[in-house]
Amino acid sequence: MTLPNFITIARFLMVPLVIMAMINGQMQAAFVIFLLAGLSDGLDGFIARQFNQRSELGAYLDPMADKLLLVSVAIMLGYLGALPLWLVVLVVSRDLMIVGGVLLAGLMENPVEMRPLLVSKINTALQILLIVVVLASLAGAGEFAAQVYWLVVAVAGLTIASAAAYLVIWLRHMAGSGGAGS
Repeated sequence: MTLPNFITIARFLMVPLVIMAMINGQMQAAFVIFLLAGLSDGLDGFIARQFNQRSELGAYLDPMADKLLLVSVAIMLGYLGALPLWLVVLVVSRDLMIVGGVLLAGLMENPVEMRPLLVSKINTALQILLIVVVLASLAGAGEFAAQVYWLVVAVAGLTIASAAAYLVIWLRHMAGSGGAGS
């Protein structure tokens, strides 16, 4: 176990903390925990690169921790009415589509490695920014209705674009290897 792996595991443990804070109406605490989780993501990556502490375990744990945090907080914000439910469904559906495609390809003995695309990285960054802005607003740091509106529009568009890009890659892979297109 490397130090970055321990930091990533700590991020997993922050997920129930931020959700419980949101359930209890402690939005300032939720905001701070979410920010700490985000900082921990940057820190574990920095340490892994700078001190040659990359690991196969970390390559799996890090994106899982990120997705668990983002999806959990997005669902909770949708439940609280702070994010449109249609956006939450769109974001979660895209993630499920990607995971389902990878699992299906593996079950069909045609494994596909899905690497993050640029559109997906930008989408994730905007999802994080949207959640930070919404949590900051709920924590009383200001009114950001206009920013939230445009971030919702951008996240929706990029989520659709990202889903389409991954679907095209998956379909080409499956058709080219005697999979789904045969």
